[in-house]
Amino acid sequence: MKNLLWLLKWILKAAIFFTLFAFALNNQQDTTVHFFFGTQWRAPQVLVVLGTFAAGVAVGALGMVPRWWKQRRAATQRTQASPESNTAPVKPTPFPHEF
Repeated sequence: MKNLLWLLKWILKAAIFFTLFAFALNNQQDTTVHFFFGTQWRAPQVLVVLGTFAAGVAVGALGMVPRWWKQRRAATQRTQASPESNTAPVKPTPFPHEF
């Protein structure tokens, strides 16, 4: 059973890779991205899509950094305030959008 799941996982990875590879092969024509003040960037379309995706991931990760710092600081303060309660499970706080 374990080998079957391992094989299915690799088949899924291969399918995703070949799908993205076919996408890249089908989008090799040049694309022009126009910026401000008449500047422009010419590159293959697949690079423009990949660059936009990477920029979105970077902006999303940077947007989460303040919350990570806040939660880490709160966890550190909790640990320092009550070191004897480290063995007790901590009830997770709900996200702001949960009721």
